[in-house]
Parts: sequence; C-alpha cells; structure tokens
Amino acid sequence: MENQTNIKNMFYLDAFSNIRPKGLYFFIFFIIYLVTVIGNSLIIILTNRDFHLNTPMYYFLKNLAFLDICYSSTTLPHMLVSFLIEHLSISVPACIAQLFCFLSLAASESSLLAAMAYDRYIAICNPLRYLVIMNRDVCLYIVSIIWVIGSIYGAIHTANTFRLPFCGSKVLHHYFCDIPVLLKISCIDTFSNEVTVFAVGGVLMVGCFLIIVASYMRILFFVISVQKGHGRKKGFSTCIAHLIVIMLFYGSGSFMYFRPKSDLLADKEWLLSLFYSGITPLLNPMIYSLRNQEVKGAFRKLFICLYPQR
Repeated sequence: MENQTNIKNMFYLDAFSNIRPKGLYFFIFFIIYLVTVIGNSLIIILTNRDFHLNTPMYYFLKNLAFLDICYSSTTLPHMLVSFLIEHLSISVPACIAQLFCFLSLAASESSLLAAMAYDRYIAICNPLRYLVIMNRDVCLYIVSIIWVIGSIYGAIHTANTFRLPFCGSKVLHHYFCDIPVLLKISCIDTFSNEVTVFAVGGVLMVGCFLIIVASYMRILFFVISVQKGHGRKKGFSTCIAHLIVIMLFYGSGSFMYFRPKSDLLADKEWLLSLFYSGITPLLNPMIYSLRNQEVKGAFRKLFICLYPQR
C-alpha cells in the first residue's frame, strides 16, 4: 500500500543515471534540440513570409515544422534536465500530460507524413489538376482531421494506461513517460492494454505507411516512365530522401511498441525513442525543405532583408 501511494504521487526517470560524461551528452542533445527548433521555426517563417511558398506542399511543410517543434519539446527538454539532476522526478499529472502530448503529436505526425506523400503524388503525377484537387479548403480539412485523429489517439492510450494501478517500482527506465515503461510497473495484467496498443496503433501506423509507400511507388514509376536525365535523377533523390526519414520514423516507432517482450533492448527503450522523438524532427526540415531551391531562394531574400548591403 505504501509503494502504491508513493507511485500515485511521483515517478523517477533514470535513463541517463549511469551515463558519463553527462556534460558532453548534455551539450550534444542541447545542440540537437536547438537546431531542431531553429530549423523548423525558419521553415514556418519562410512559408508565411514568401508568397511563392503559398502552395499546398509548403502548407503541409509548415504544419510538419510546427508539429516537430512541439514533438521534440515534449521530450528533449526533460532529457536535458536529466543530465543535470541525478534522480529526475516527474509528478503523475505531469506524466499524464506528457504522455498525452507525446502520443497525440506522434499520431498527428504519422498522419501528416501520409498526407504529404499523397500531396506529392498529386503534384507530380497530376500537375494540371493539382491546385484544384489540393485546394485551400481541402488542405485545411486534411490538417484538421489529422489533429483530431492525433488527439483521439492520445486520449485513448493515455486513459487506458493510467486506469492501471501502479504498485511496483517508482523508477521508469526512460527519459520521459511512455506506454511500455509504464506498463512494466503495473501490478495487474496488462494484456488488454497491449492489445489496444497493437490494434489501435497498428491500424494507424500500417494505414499511414501503406498510403506513403503507395504514393511514392506511383511517383517512382511516373518518374521512370516520363522523365529522363537530370529530372529523373532529381526525382529519385527526392523520393529516396523522404523514404529514409519515413523509414526511420516508422521503423523505430514500430520496433518500440510492437517488438517481443523478451527483446534484448527491454530496458533500453530510450535508445529507440531517440530516433523518432529526437532525430526525425531534426532531419525533417533538412530533407523536406532546406534542400529545396524555392526555400533557399526565400531564405536568401529574408537574409538580404535583415542584413541589407550598405
């Protein structure tokens, strides 16, 4: 009873308790977080400022950048604090809020990546009707649905997780509150929770992943059959770069939540989480937009405006 009461008040996060030197890791992840926030903020500023970027593609990119800022801010600041405090604690209400935000943003990003893949398919394979099919109202509707899906997804799993009684260890071997580590300290059978994670999460991830794969396969076939020379090479390069980031996000997420219980990384969930909560938001602005000539042109205009030649 005493353990159960304590757990209701506080959890302790110890993913980095044995890592040395902590100062070096703090510096590395601080730079990662700083670059993530600056890079994604820059995308939002450029797409709002330059009317040439007022297209469906950049509307989705702007939303992805905002999602990545929120997504990384849900976990990485807490990670940075864990390098400064030996036994980092988090209250149960804060843990609930963090889990809901993390799951909602992850589901929203998964859905948005699928919408962006479909958008690229329409733009490349049906360019004459692109602005008609992906008009402003359609884009707004898609983004609204994405946020609703994310919120429902986060609410389902958060409520399902925190209905459990926690009477085991107060220590979470992680740097933020996540479903697998919370299920480990429950004192009742968590089979129904695991089924819910597998069913609801599996439907969402598999559905989005199939849309992405189908869209990019159609794009690749179109590029092979129509374009030649430099255009074909550029098309392949763009698709492969996008698919690498997508595979990193979906691969690490799937392995985190759907791997066998006896996995060798059972106490190292934070290693997997780093990929989709820290690395993917860092790579997205580089892969999706900063390699784009239109974005580079908008950045040059902004730089000239801020620092005019005298």
